Amino acid sequence: MGQPALKPRMTAEDYLEWEAAQTERHDFVDGEVYAMAGADERHVTAAMNMAFALRQHLAGTPCRTFMADMKVRPAGKSNFFYPDVIVTCSDTDRKNPLIKQEPVLIVEVLSPSTAAYDRGDKFSHYRRIAQLKEVVFIELDSRRIDVFRRGADGLFVLHPFERGEDVRLDSVDLTLTEEQIFAEVGEPMVGPPLPSPET
Repeated sequence: MGQPALKPRMTAEDYLEWEAAQTERHDFVDGEVYAMAGADERHVTAAMNMAFALRQHLAGTPCRTFMADMKVRPAGKSNFFYPDVIVTCSDTDRKNPLIKQEPVLIVEVLSPSTAAYDRGDKFSHYRRIAQLKEVVFIELDSRRIDVFRRGADGLFVLHPFERGEDVRLDSVDLTLTEEQIFAEVGEPMVGPPLPSPET
């Protein structure tokens, strides 16, 4: 999660009107706007791999897969987030092209600057979604994947998958291999990035 944008506290209606005119994405939490940190190539590639695999698997079903530009609004508060990938099978969500409120699956690819927030406060908001069955956190460097699955008691239970293990997603009846999830995701870059060539 980024730093609060230089905006006064807003209502949800103000945020939606303002956000529609922005060139960058912003989460909206308890009346404050937060600029989303830009993602690098490895992050985007892993998210795309997940989205493509889910979309292909769910073709012909009522479920739809969306990537980073789709807002999610958890129940209970007027907060809005941009997960990396979501799947929704909801009739209600099909009627709203801009905001989804009933996803069954959320995927977050973790970055060093956002991992603590994604696993903490953001996850606490996601858990308010009654229809949500699983939340997936993908760590690029270790290639560890944590799947939090809602049990019959309504509580989310951790199902960790280590490097080399297939990942089971019960919410959409899909098993993915490490090769599918991390295809074309390079190893972490060592040292500072090279400067762009001068034009």
